[in-house]
Amino acid sequence: MKRTLRQFTGRRPPILIDPEVLAEPEVLTELRGLRARVPHLTGSLVATIDGLVVAHDTTDLEPSGVAALTAAALGIGARLAEATGQGGFRELLTRGDSGYTATYAAGAFVVLTLLAGPDANIGRLHLEARRAGGRIAAITDAALERHERD
Repeated sequence: MKRTLRQFTGRRPPILIDPEVLAEPEVLTELRGLRARVPHLTGSLVATIDGLVVAHDTTDLEPSGVAALTAAALGIGARLAEATGQGGFRELLTRGDSGYTATYAAGAFVVLTLLAGPDANIGRLHLEARRAGGRIAAITDAALERHERD
């Protein structure tokens, strides 16, 4: 499944999406499942491409601030991928002294951001995040379609 973000493909103009429309209980269930499946995962968040929180499983940080920063990083990552001929945005990994922050495209209008400690197995993180991103994309895209029909 190709999961690039529609905002950066030039096919449709950017749109603002109400995160309440996408906030399905299954999204939070998916985030909690990630924590159970990925050792050293310290937090997770799903946000709209414009930086609004859809769901989160975090304790030690402010989700709305992370969502806003995710949107900023998404913009830079997408532009970098495009400028270097790498195609549409898929994922971005940042490593700091105390661990990792990873952001993944999850459908056309949301992103999944994961926080992991320095001992995290990055291969496992990528594997589980990509699978979860596909499931979150299906959930949020279906929620958006239902909302547009109503």
